[in-house]
Amino acid sequence: MNNSTIILSTLALFFISLNSQAQELSSRILDSVTQKPIPYVTVQLKNKGVITNEEGQFSFLLDETIQATDSLFISCIGYESLGKPINEFTEKFIYLSPKAIELREVIVSNKNYTAEEIIDLAQEHLEKNYRSTLSKKRLFLRETYENRILKTDYTIKESTIDALNKSFLDSVISTVPKSDTYYSEMLGDFYGNLEEDNQKLSIIKASKLFDKSKELDYDQLEERFNDIIKKNVKTDSYFKVKSGLIGTKVDAEDFYDADEAAIDTTDVAAVNKQLEEAKKSKERQKENYARWKRNSLTRLYNKLPIFEDTDYNVLWKPNRYDLTLEDFTYMGDKALYVISFTPKRSEDYEGKLYIDADDFALVKMDFKNVKSLKTFKLLGISFNEYLKEGSMLFHKADDGLYDLQYLNILGAERFGFRRPVQIIEKNKNVKGRRKQNELHLKIDAAFGSRNRYEIVVFDVEPINKEAFTAFTENNEVLPTYMANYDPEFWKGHTIMEPNTAIKQFTSEVSAE
Repeated sequence: MNNSTIILSTLALFFISLNSQAQELSSRILDSVTQKPIPYVTVQLKNKGVITNEEGQFSFLLDETIQATDSLFISCIGYESLGKPINEFTEKFIYLSPKAIELREVIVSNKNYTAEEIIDLAQEHLEKNYRSTLSKKRLFLRETYENRILKTDYTIKESTIDALNKSFLDSVISTVPKSDTYYSEMLGDFYGNLEEDNQKLSIIKASKLFDKSKELDYDQLEERFNDIIKKNVKTDSYFKVKSGLIGTKVDAEDFYDADEAAIDTTDVAAVNKQLEEAKKSKERQKENYARWKRNSLTRLYNKLPIFEDTDYNVLWKPNRYDLTLEDFTYMGDKALYVISFTPKRSEDYEGKLYIDADDFALVKMDFKNVKSLKTFKLLGISFNEYLKEGSMLFHKADDGLYDLQYLNILGAERFGFRRPVQIIEKNKNVKGRRKQNELHLKIDAAFGSRNRYEIVVFDVEPINKEAFTAFTENNEVLPTYMANYDPEFWKGHTIMEPNTAIKQFTSEVSAE
């Protein structure tokens, strides 16, 4: 009996799903006392790790190198660690027990550090604790974008074009989706070090999940509006669009369809040229997508609290915060100091730091803003970035260096527009008064968005300069569109388990 058969027969009750290429180990981790799911638990198997999602679920791809006797190690701050062979997990759920705090006297007897001294030591040890050399990181990036229309009030003050009336504007507003959600997922290998110019990305697979029926049909709206313009204004007119002190000019002929040269399908050269342009366009899409994802990862990595210019600067500017040594806890067998921080004056965030009592490495950071981060309000236009919160978790590799293991950042913004708007048709070739028609509105609209970014790093492999230089980025992958969640899409790959919202996502109108 081979290893795969042993694993499957032992764990078939709840733990393994099988396809033709690979086996997947999955379960849910619960608190043994509260019976509630434990989010962001580290699950490791043969030096590779995953993180449970916010619902305590995880999945792990098993390949031919995995044996039933290989041990699965599970650890989370504040809980007893659990480690045993895969074939001994026979229950429906995995339970972790809260760990009693016993080390206060042991740590204090070693050195009675203050919170400020611990932070100073953490800052002093940053260079030797965290990996700054080149490495290859297998990681998964999930981005979630949620948009909502909060308000769309308006009043027509004047309209001299009958077709531009309340009924028409109401019909336009009704076509705009009141809310939509977009999920973007990417698995890849991220090469480089902590320098922005020394980073490369090879995308393995990617997806985008959203409802196309909620996309605004700009072509249809443009066609309806153009039809009204053609019937009511002259081709040599121009428009003045004014909103209080703000104004711009648009030529009426811009609303008319331009003649498009039809391609003669019997002209082989013309057809080949069109095909070549389409091929180049596809290549540009791939390059732009890879660049977008690499830039997203770079931006998130550059904000880690271990960097001096980070937004989360408590390690670098501790004098700007009130620091409190709250308690001690554990991450596996590691004793951790738990330090809370709140801003004294102008800093933006409060939260908790979990610092290793032995090497003074920052193992985890939880944070949340205490005030709006960016605000703007002028002449009826407003913007408010009112939320940014999250967690960052670092893992110590066998070589003693720490790397990012998990990052979760949630942000929210609100944009408002409350202004009068005038659209005035003018024509300099008409005798007498230049003003021909006008639409005068008062608009009161507001829009909100919530964006979440998650990174899970499964494996880190140190590489040398020659390997980094020789590596060429893979720009051949574009995301696969899904109208509905497809549980088969990521089969054969280890990713962060999707939450219930993703699993239950369906489009109102399925894509053709």
